Amino acid sequence: MTRQRSASDLWTYIAECIRLLYWIYLKPYTFANWLRDIHPELKPGTNPFAKRAEFSTNPRLRRYAGQVWWLTAVIPLVAVLIAAPIYTFVTPLVAPINGFEDSVESFNWLASGLIWLGWLIGLMIVARGDNKQKILVLIFATLTILLPFILSFTTPSSVAFVGVAFNVAVGMVLGVPFGVAFGVTFGVASSLAISVAFGVTLGVASGLAFNIVLAFGVVVLGVAFGVVCILGVLRVYFWVPELLWMLILRLLTQQKNPVLALRYLPPRFDELIRLPLPFMGEMIVKAYRENPTAARETIDYLINFTNQQQVALQAMANIAVTRLNSCQTLSDIANMTEELAWIPSPPPKELSSALPQLLDISQDVSAASQATSAHRQSELLNRPISALRLLKNSLAFGKNAEVATTFGSIIQRWQSILETAQRTLEEQGRFSKEFRQVYIAGNALDPQTAENRFKGRMDLFREIETFALSESPPVLLLYGGRRTGKTSSLKYLPDKVGASLIPLLVDLQGAASATTLQGLANNLVSQMTEAARRLPRRLDLPYTDLSRTDPFIALQNWLVQIERTLPDKRFLLCLDEYERLSEVVETTRSRVPLNFLRNILQHRTSWTLLFSGSHELSELPTYWSDYLINTRALRLTYLHESEARELIEKPVEDFPKIYEPEAVDAIIRLTRCQPYLVQLMCYEVVELLNRGIRQNKRDAATIKATVHDVETVIPTVLERGDQYFRELWTGFTEGDRNLLQRLLQGETPTKQDKASVRKLVRKEILYKEGVEFQVPLVQKYVEQRLEDET
Repeated sequence: MTRQRSASDLWTYIAECIRLLYWIYLKPYTFANWLRDIHPELKPGTNPFAKRAEFSTNPRLRRYAGQVWWLTAVIPLVAVLIAAPIYTFVTPLVAPINGFEDSVESFNWLASGLIWLGWLIGLMIVARGDNKQKILVLIFATLTILLPFILSFTTPSSVAFVGVAFNVAVGMVLGVPFGVAFGVTFGVASSLAISVAFGVTLGVASGLAFNIVLAFGVVVLGVAFGVVCILGVLRVYFWVPELLWMLILRLLTQQKNPVLALRYLPPRFDELIRLPLPFMGEMIVKAYRENPTAARETIDYLINFTNQQQVALQAMANIAVTRLNSCQTLSDIANMTEELAWIPSPPPKELSSALPQLLDISQDVSAASQATSAHRQSELLNRPISALRLLKNSLAFGKNAEVATTFGSIIQRWQSILETAQRTLEEQGRFSKEFRQVYIAGNALDPQTAENRFKGRMDLFREIETFALSESPPVLLLYGGRRTGKTSSLKYLPDKVGASLIPLLVDLQGAASATTLQGLANNLVSQMTEAARRLPRRLDLPYTDLSRTDPFIALQNWLVQIERTLPDKRFLLCLDEYERLSEVVETTRSRVPLNFLRNILQHRTSWTLLFSGSHELSELPTYWSDYLINTRALRLTYLHESEARELIEKPVEDFPKIYEPEAVDAIIRLTRCQPYLVQLMCYEVVELLNRGIRQNKRDAATIKATVHDVETVIPTVLERGDQYFRELWTGFTEGDRNLLQRLLQGETPTKQDKASVRKLVRKEILYKEGVEFQVPLVQKYVEQRLEDET
């Protein structure tokens, strides 16, 4: 029983050694992962005997060290036993061709045996020895290898003596230093791969080297050795059968499902294939049509466990392009985001930046298709359609013609599908009983999606244009309360001014996330370039590289370059949320960005600065006053009543008359024409009417919004607008809140309240008298908040 168990353990040990050898040659990535599992610091090039102290606590490490040692010791001997018969058979056939049959000797088993003995001694002494032993071995090796060559050149000896001396020297000496070099310096595990090559080269070739030199010459020997090394590095010996196997798989799957063949691709057995294999990517793409899961698993395997990343990425690109190009309906486009969600973000360069943009468009289409009405679905399709147009233009002006051609056809197909679907939805909407939901409450209005929903502000646009085109334009400061339409106004500005003025909008809220001056400068360039491309007449600003010099010096030079490119234009640099620059100054501890802006003011006559935010200069750190000289303030407040009425009754063309006159008056009174609150109240009124229609509680043909409907949605408006109202509330001091509470109780402000009254009037919370709220909805929120706190 014990004998059977010992035999079984022996065969298990041998099987593990063979598996280890297979992993080292053909599964290097699997081998590396397995080593990390044994010990976190263990790598293929690590000598496991260096961690001898851990053998007692880590049996797997000790077992691995022993297996590697035995393999490194035995493999050269096996290589010699294989190569010797081949030499014995081939040499007599080749030698006569060159006329050296008399000088060819039989295989020198003694020299080859001595080489293996030297290799074994090197492993025994060095791999398991201490530093003193290593030094002694190296000294011994040096003396021994020099002696035969000295003797061969200083004593008259026969050619045979030189050959014997050469073989003995190689046998006794080179085995030891190579055992040292590859068994210790590069790690015992690494020497496994080396040991076969050197087992043949030193064990066989050294026994034959002298004979081959005599027979064929040194040059031929050197060329042959070089060719063998190159073929070994490229792993041609493995690649040839793998190529044949790949061709067989191709033939077998040409007319059949290639899914099953994915399990038998050469990288499944050999993780390190250096030469290309044809048809592999093509088979993965073809298999994806039948079994996406299997194809994706194959791509993941190639990326994570082999060196075939390029093949996997190219297959990924071909799959994405094929699927994007196969869309035939609106639902096909909407499903692309989910279907291709497995592609990493950011995607590989083979897919270009067009893929993530198309997936974003797909997500927008998916959101549009889930809207509750045909009106809303049609409305939401405006964004993806506009995005497709922009993407098509950017590809047309790009440098990569192949990408433009590949994705251009996809974009054209998608655009046609979406525009057809939008027309169909618009037609359905005409017969729908529900009202179109056209009000946008929350985000800033964008001309590309909101179209003509933006109302009024023409006096503001004329004033900005006049100042910007004047001989000595001042710094413009556009300020106002939250959600009064500052960002919306800046986005619509290019559509409202003449062609001689080019507004470029930069959102400093996003730019302020940069933690370095280099990052801030890059963000400014990126936003200005994108803003120019979005102008009514697209403008491509010249390219600049900020990484080669001081970023803000480069930025100044870039502005000069823009001026020279468009000498007949004036530029308006609009810095939205300009207060965020204070955060950049604090983060970088540098006022370089502010110095850059002052340089524009003083030296760039073609450029005008417009700062936009909710703070006046008096509310900013004192250092701002040194930079914003000659500032003209432009206050943005509520809409005029006529503009608010137009927004309520005619937000878009062909909008039906759904309000009773008293309802419109109620909305204006409750919001005091604050644009965000007007949009929010109208949005909730339309939602209320449509719920009534869906529940058949009201007749759609004669339905009108009443004052009762307006009052009904007030709680919902306060809830949905909580962020807006909360921002107002958090800006109040304890004294401000105390004053507001007393006003609600019917009291009047005292002399001690002057500062609070002045502040609340400036922020458009109270009228100048300080006894009444400007916006009744704000008053209702304050009442509700004070009641909740008490």
